[in-house]
Amino acid sequence: MTTVTAPPATGVRAPWEDLPVRVRDAVGEVLGAPVVRAVTQHGGFSPGVAARVRTAGGRTGFVKAVSAEANPRSPGLHRAEARIAAALPDTLPAPRLLGSYDDGTWVALVFEEVAGRQPHVPWRPAELRRVLDAVTALARTGTPCPLDVPPVAEELADAFRGWRRLRDGEVADVRGRVDRWAVAHLPGLAALEARWAEGASGDTLAHADLRADNVLLTADGGVGFVDWPHALRAAPWFDLLVLLPCVRAQGGPDPQEVFAAHPLGRAADPDAVTAALAALAGYFLRGSLEPAPPGLPTLRPFQRAQADVALTWLRRRL
Repeated sequence: MTTVTAPPATGVRAPWEDLPVRVRDAVGEVLGAPVVRAVTQHGGFSPGVAARVRTAGGRTGFVKAVSAEANPRSPGLHRAEARIAAALPDTLPAPRLLGSYDDGTWVALVFEEVAGRQPHVPWRPAELRRVLDAVTALARTGTPCPLDVPPVAEELADAFRGWRRLRDGEVADVRGRVDRWAVAHLPGLAALEARWAEGASGDTLAHADLRADNVLLTADGGVGFVDWPHALRAAPWFDLLVLLPCVRAQGGPDPQEVFAAHPLGRAADPDAVTAALAALAGYFLRGSLEPAPPGLPTLRPFQRAQADVALTWLRRRL
Protein backbone atom coordinates (compact mmCIF):
# COMPACT_ATOMS: atom_id res chain seq x y z
CA MET A 1 0.00 0.00 0.00
CA THR A 2 1.03 3.62 -0.42
CA THR A 3 0.14 6.98 1.04
CA VAL A 4 -3.10 8.80 0.34
CA THR A 5 -2.65 11.63 -2.18
CA ALA A 6 -6.31 12.43 -2.85
CA PRO A 7 -8.24 14.77 -0.54
CA PRO A 8 -11.55 13.57 0.93
CA ALA A 9 -14.33 13.14 -1.63
CA THR A 10 -16.78 15.64 -0.20
CA GLY A 11 -19.62 17.82 -1.35
CA VAL A 12 -21.15 20.56 0.76
CA ARG A 13 -23.99 18.76 2.53
CA ALA A 14 -27.13 20.45 3.79
CA PRO A 15 -29.18 19.13 6.73
CA TRP A 16 -32.54 17.47 6.18
CA GLU A 17 -34.25 20.39 7.88
CA ASP A 18 -33.11 22.74 5.09
CA LEU A 19 -35.33 20.97 2.57
CA PRO A 20 -38.57 22.78 1.70
CA VAL A 21 -41.60 21.31 3.45
CA ARG A 22 -43.04 20.13 0.14
CA VAL A 23 -39.93 18.02 -0.52
CA ARG A 24 -39.94 16.49 2.95
CA ASP A 25 -43.63 15.73 2.61
CA ALA A 26 -43.02 14.05 -0.75
CA VAL A 27 -40.33 11.83 0.78
CA GLY A 28 -42.78 10.89 3.53
CA GLU A 29 -45.36 9.94 0.92
CA VAL A 30 -42.87 7.62 -0.78
CA LEU A 31 -42.05 5.96 2.55
CA GLY A 32 -45.64 5.86 3.77
CA ALA A 33 -45.28 8.14 6.82
CA PRO A 34 -43.61 11.42 7.81
CA VAL A 35 -39.87 11.39 8.42
CA VAL A 36 -39.10 11.83 12.13
CA ARG A 37 -35.35 11.23 12.12
CA ALA A 38 -32.62 12.05 9.59
CA VAL A 39 -28.86 11.53 9.85
CA THR A 40 -26.68 13.32 7.31
CA GLN A 41 -24.20 11.07 5.50
CA HIS A 42 -20.76 12.41 4.64
CA GLY A 43 -18.43 11.42 1.83
CA GLY A 44 -19.10 11.61 -1.89
CA PHE A 45 -19.30 14.31 -4.52
CA SER A 46 -22.98 15.14 -4.15
CA PRO A 47 -23.92 18.55 -2.80
CA GLY A 48 -27.28 19.08 -1.13
CA VAL A 49 -28.98 16.62 1.22
CA ALA A 50 -27.80 13.03 1.67
CA ALA A 51 -29.35 11.39 4.70
CA ARG A 52 -30.48 8.12 6.19
CA VAL A 53 -34.05 8.65 7.38
CA ARG A 54 -36.64 6.91 9.54
CA THR A 55 -40.39 7.51 9.46
CA ALA A 56 -43.00 7.63 12.20
CA GLY A 57 -43.96 4.12 11.10
CA GLY A 58 -40.42 2.80 11.52
CA ARG A 59 -39.58 2.50 7.83
CA THR A 60 -36.09 3.55 6.75
CA GLY A 61 -34.61 4.91 3.57
CA PHE A 62 -31.77 6.89 2.07
CA VAL A 63 -32.59 10.30 0.57
CA LYS A 64 -30.62 12.44 -1.87
CA ALA A 65 -32.03 15.87 -2.71
CA VAL A 66 -30.62 18.94 -4.44
CA SER A 67 -31.55 22.14 -6.23
CA ALA A 68 -29.62 24.16 -8.80
CA GLU A 69 -28.73 26.61 -6.04
CA ALA A 70 -26.29 24.07 -4.60
CA ASN A 71 -24.81 23.20 -8.00
CA PRO A 72 -26.30 23.90 -11.45
CA ARG A 73 -25.47 20.42 -12.81
CA SER A 74 -26.61 18.37 -9.83
CA PRO A 75 -30.39 18.33 -10.51
CA GLY A 76 -29.70 16.94 -13.98
CA LEU A 77 -27.50 14.23 -12.52
CA HIS A 78 -30.19 13.33 -9.99
CA ARG A 79 -32.75 13.09 -12.80
CA ALA A 80 -30.43 10.82 -14.78
CA GLU A 81 -29.87 8.68 -11.72
CA ALA A 82 -33.63 8.41 -11.14
CA ARG A 83 -34.12 7.06 -14.67
CA ILE A 84 -31.23 4.62 -14.45
CA ALA A 85 -31.87 3.42 -10.90
CA ALA A 86 -35.52 2.72 -11.72
CA ALA A 87 -34.41 0.43 -14.55
CA LEU A 88 -31.59 -1.45 -12.80
CA PRO A 89 -32.42 -5.15 -12.57
CA ASP A 90 -32.60 -6.75 -9.14
CA THR A 91 -29.62 -8.95 -10.04
CA LEU A 92 -27.26 -5.97 -9.91
CA PRO A 93 -25.67 -5.01 -6.56
CA ALA A 94 -27.35 -1.63 -6.20
CA PRO A 95 -29.95 -0.22 -3.77
CA ARG A 96 -33.52 -0.18 -5.05
CA LEU A 97 -35.10 3.16 -5.92
CA LEU A 98 -38.35 3.52 -3.96
CA GLY A 99 -39.50 6.77 -5.54
CA SER A 100 -38.51 10.25 -6.61
CA TYR A 101 -39.75 13.84 -6.53
CA ASP A 102 -39.10 16.57 -9.09
CA ASP A 103 -40.84 19.95 -9.05
CA GLY A 104 -38.51 21.53 -11.61
CA THR A 105 -36.39 23.13 -8.89
CA TRP A 106 -35.81 20.40 -6.33
CA VAL A 107 -35.06 16.79 -7.22
CA ALA A 108 -35.18 14.13 -4.50
CA LEU A 109 -34.45 10.41 -4.76
CA VAL A 110 -35.58 7.90 -2.14
CA PHE A 111 -33.69 4.60 -2.00
CA GLU A 112 -33.96 1.57 0.21
CA GLU A 113 -31.50 1.85 3.06
CA VAL A 114 -28.51 -0.46 2.74
CA ALA A 115 -26.93 -1.45 6.05
CA GLY A 116 -23.38 -0.92 4.90
CA ARG A 117 -20.41 1.40 5.04
CA GLN A 118 -17.84 2.78 2.65
CA PRO A 119 -14.44 1.04 2.46
CA HIS A 120 -11.72 2.33 4.73
CA VAL A 121 -9.31 4.85 3.25
CA PRO A 122 -6.40 4.13 3.01
CA TRP A 123 -7.67 0.98 1.33
CA ARG A 124 -7.32 -2.27 3.24
CA PRO A 125 -6.29 -5.32 1.17
CA ALA A 126 -9.20 -7.55 2.20
CA GLU A 127 -11.77 -4.85 1.44
CA LEU A 128 -10.18 -4.10 -1.91
CA ARG A 129 -10.30 -7.80 -2.83
CA ARG A 130 -14.03 -7.82 -2.07
CA VAL A 131 -14.60 -4.81 -4.29
CA LEU A 132 -12.47 -6.17 -7.14
CA ASP A 133 -14.41 -9.44 -7.03
CA ALA A 134 -17.65 -7.44 -7.13
CA VAL A 135 -16.42 -5.53 -10.19
CA THR A 136 -15.91 -8.88 -11.93
CA ALA A 137 -19.41 -10.00 -10.98
CA LEU A 138 -20.88 -6.67 -12.08
CA ALA A 139 -19.33 -7.01 -15.54
CA ARG A 140 -20.61 -10.57 -15.92
CA THR A 141 -24.12 -9.72 -14.74
CA GLY A 142 -24.16 -6.60 -16.91
CA THR A 143 -23.29 -8.42 -20.17
CA PRO A 144 -25.20 -8.05 -22.40
CA CYS A 145 -26.14 -4.60 -21.10
CA PRO A 146 -29.63 -4.85 -19.53
CA LEU A 147 -30.33 -1.09 -19.67
CA ASP A 148 -30.93 1.48 -22.37
CA VAL A 149 -27.87 3.62 -21.60
CA PRO A 150 -25.59 5.41 -24.06
CA PRO A 151 -22.47 3.81 -25.52
CA VAL A 152 -19.19 4.96 -24.04
CA ALA A 153 -17.96 6.43 -27.33
CA GLU A 154 -20.99 8.71 -27.42
CA GLU A 155 -21.27 9.57 -23.73
CA LEU A 156 -17.60 10.46 -23.20
CA ALA A 157 -16.76 11.85 -26.64
CA ASP A 158 -16.45 15.38 -25.29
CA ALA A 159 -14.96 14.54 -21.89
CA PHE A 160 -12.20 12.31 -23.28
CA ARG A 161 -10.55 15.08 -25.32
CA GLY A 162 -8.35 16.44 -22.54
CA TRP A 163 -4.96 16.06 -24.23
CA ARG A 164 -6.28 17.43 -27.51
CA ARG A 165 -7.67 20.46 -25.71
CA LEU A 166 -4.36 21.06 -23.99
CA ARG A 167 -2.51 20.62 -27.29
CA ASP A 168 -4.81 23.12 -28.96
CA GLY A 169 -4.14 25.76 -26.34
CA GLU A 170 -7.49 25.79 -24.54
CA VAL A 171 -5.67 26.20 -21.21
CA ALA A 172 -3.17 29.04 -20.78
CA ASP A 173 0.21 28.56 -19.08
CA VAL A 174 0.11 24.77 -18.97
CA ARG A 175 3.87 24.57 -18.49
CA GLY A 176 3.58 25.60 -14.87
CA ARG A 177 0.55 23.46 -14.15
CA VAL A 178 1.08 20.22 -16.09
CA ASP A 179 3.72 17.49 -15.73
CA ARG A 180 6.77 18.40 -17.82
CA TRP A 181 6.86 14.99 -19.47
CA ALA A 182 3.23 15.41 -20.50
CA VAL A 183 3.88 18.88 -21.94
CA ALA A 184 6.79 17.53 -23.96
CA HIS A 185 4.67 14.66 -25.28
CA LEU A 186 1.37 16.48 -25.88
CA PRO A 187 1.16 15.66 -29.61
CA GLY A 188 1.69 11.96 -28.98
CA LEU A 189 -0.71 11.87 -26.04
CA ALA A 190 -3.35 13.65 -28.10
CA ALA A 191 -2.91 11.15 -30.95
CA LEU A 192 -3.11 8.19 -28.57
CA GLU A 193 -6.19 9.62 -26.87
CA ALA A 194 -7.92 10.03 -30.22
CA ARG A 195 -7.95 6.23 -30.63
CA TRP A 196 -9.63 5.39 -27.31
CA ALA A 197 -13.27 4.95 -28.33
CA GLU A 198 -13.19 1.85 -30.53
CA GLY A 199 -11.27 -0.32 -28.08
CA ALA A 200 -13.26 0.81 -25.05
CA SER A 201 -16.63 0.13 -26.68
CA GLY A 202 -18.67 -2.92 -25.79
CA ASP A 203 -22.00 -4.20 -24.52
CA THR A 204 -21.29 -4.36 -20.79
CA LEU A 205 -23.11 -2.11 -18.33
CA ALA A 206 -20.52 0.14 -16.68
CA HIS A 207 -21.09 2.26 -13.59
CA ALA A 208 -18.36 4.56 -14.98
CA ASP A 209 -17.73 6.39 -11.68
CA LEU A 210 -16.46 3.77 -9.26
CA ARG A 211 -14.64 5.14 -6.21
CA ALA A 212 -14.58 4.25 -2.52
CA ASP A 213 -17.39 6.72 -1.81
CA ASN A 214 -19.64 4.96 -4.33
CA VAL A 215 -19.18 1.56 -2.69
CA LEU A 216 -20.97 0.06 0.31
CA LEU A 217 -19.63 -2.96 2.17
CA THR A 218 -22.27 -4.95 4.04
CA ALA A 219 -21.82 -7.04 7.17
CA ASP A 220 -22.66 -10.26 5.32
CA GLY A 221 -19.69 -9.83 2.97
CA GLY A 222 -21.65 -8.21 0.16
CA VAL A 223 -20.71 -5.19 -1.93
CA GLY A 224 -23.13 -2.60 -3.26
CA PHE A 225 -22.51 0.10 -5.85
CA VAL A 226 -24.36 3.40 -5.46
CA ASP A 227 -24.72 6.64 -7.47
CA TRP A 228 -25.47 5.54 -11.04
CA PRO A 229 -26.09 8.73 -13.09
CA HIS A 230 -23.09 8.10 -15.37
CA ALA A 231 -23.97 4.52 -16.39
CA LEU A 232 -23.11 3.55 -19.96
CA ARG A 233 -22.23 0.63 -22.25
CA ALA A 234 -18.55 -0.16 -22.59
CA ALA A 235 -15.91 -2.88 -22.67
CA PRO A 236 -16.03 -5.28 -19.69
CA TRP A 237 -12.79 -3.84 -18.25
CA PHE A 238 -13.84 -0.17 -18.35
CA ASP A 239 -15.04 0.06 -14.74
CA LEU A 240 -11.83 -1.54 -13.51
CA LEU A 241 -9.76 1.01 -15.44
CA VAL A 242 -11.75 3.94 -14.00
CA LEU A 243 -11.53 2.59 -10.45
CA LEU A 244 -7.83 1.90 -10.10
CA PRO A 245 -6.32 5.42 -10.30
CA CYS A 246 -8.60 6.44 -7.45
CA VAL A 247 -7.70 3.33 -5.46
CA ARG A 248 -4.01 4.18 -5.77
CA ALA A 249 -4.60 7.84 -4.86
CA GLN A 250 -6.46 6.64 -1.75
CA GLY A 251 -3.65 4.46 -0.47
CA GLY A 252 -4.13 1.34 -2.59
CA PRO A 253 -1.70 -0.79 -4.60
CA ASP A 254 -0.08 -0.20 -7.97
CA PRO A 255 -2.82 -0.05 -10.63
CA GLN A 256 -0.83 -1.87 -13.30
CA GLU A 257 -0.21 -4.83 -11.02
CA VAL A 258 -3.87 -5.01 -10.01
CA PHE A 259 -5.13 -4.65 -13.57
CA ALA A 260 -2.76 -7.29 -14.93
CA ALA A 261 -3.77 -9.78 -12.24
CA HIS A 262 -7.52 -9.17 -12.51
CA PRO A 263 -9.66 -11.44 -14.75
CA LEU A 264 -11.10 -8.49 -16.64
CA GLY A 265 -7.67 -6.96 -17.12
CA ARG A 266 -6.08 -10.20 -18.30
CA ALA A 267 -8.76 -10.57 -20.98
CA ALA A 268 -8.44 -6.98 -22.25
CA ASP A 269 -6.71 -5.83 -25.44
CA PRO A 270 -3.52 -4.09 -24.19
CA ASP A 271 -3.56 -1.42 -26.90
CA ALA A 272 -7.21 -0.61 -26.21
CA VAL A 273 -6.47 -0.28 -22.50
CA THR A 274 -3.51 2.03 -23.10
CA ALA A 275 -5.52 4.33 -25.36
CA ALA A 276 -8.42 4.47 -22.89
CA LEU A 277 -6.01 5.11 -20.02
CA ALA A 278 -4.52 8.01 -21.98
CA ALA A 279 -8.01 9.44 -22.44
CA LEU A 280 -8.82 8.96 -18.75
CA ALA A 281 -5.59 10.65 -17.66
CA GLY A 282 -6.28 13.57 -19.99
CA TYR A 283 -9.82 13.88 -18.68
CA PHE A 284 -8.69 14.03 -15.06
CA LEU A 285 -5.84 16.44 -15.78
CA ARG A 286 -7.86 18.80 -17.95
CA GLY A 287 -10.69 18.82 -15.40
CA SER A 288 -8.32 19.52 -12.51
CA LEU A 289 -7.28 22.81 -14.13
CA GLU A 290 -10.82 24.20 -14.00
CA PRO A 291 -12.13 26.34 -11.11
CA ALA A 292 -13.87 24.46 -8.31
CA PRO A 293 -17.58 23.98 -9.10
CA PRO A 294 -20.16 25.19 -6.56
CA GLY A 295 -20.63 22.86 -3.63
CA LEU A 296 -17.67 20.61 -4.53
CA PRO A 297 -14.58 22.17 -2.95
CA THR A 298 -12.30 19.12 -3.18
CA LEU A 299 -13.23 17.91 -6.66
CA ARG A 300 -10.36 19.56 -8.57
CA PRO A 301 -7.53 18.37 -6.28
CA PHE A 302 -9.21 14.94 -6.21
CA GLN A 303 -9.10 14.89 -10.02
CA ARG A 304 -5.48 15.99 -9.97
CA ALA A 305 -4.51 13.15 -7.66
CA GLN A 306 -6.17 10.66 -10.02
CA ALA A 307 -4.53 12.36 -13.02
CA ASP A 308 -1.08 11.97 -11.46
CA VAL A 309 -1.66 8.27 -10.84
CA ALA A 310 -3.15 7.66 -14.29
CA LEU A 311 -0.27 9.47 -15.99
CA THR A 312 2.33 7.48 -14.05
CA TRP A 313 0.50 4.27 -15.00
CA LEU A 314 0.32 5.39 -18.63
CA ARG A 315 4.04 6.15 -18.79
CA ARG A 316 4.74 2.67 -17.46
CA ARG A 317 2.54 1.09 -20.12
CA LEU A 318 4.23 3.15 -22.83
